Amino acid sequence: MSQSAKSRPQAESTLRIDTEETIATEWRFADGAETGWHRHALDYVVVPLGDGVLEIESADGTSRAELTNGIPYFRKAGVEHNVVNASGREFAFLEIELKR
Repeated sequence: MSQSAKSRPQAESTLRIDTEETIATEWRFADGAETGWHRHALDYVVVPLGDGVLEIESADGTSRAELTNGIPYFRKAGVEHNVVNASGREFAFLEIELKR
């Protein structure tokens, strides 16, 4: 069962690249940490840096995504959600936003 939003630690982000074409941000999550609610202004690719499980909270409810080390996925701009680490251990991914 998920922790309440008030008691969740925050995921840590580290900007790795910011050019005219892309922004690459590394996200590191302690067990149970969250990104906080946000809307993606740009198309983006996520590359998991390990195997893990994320809970995705959106206006439509909560879903779970099982991620595999090195296997990326793509999403269009406009996605609004909160991402929570449900892996039972630390988890990280690289988010690459496409500016054009």
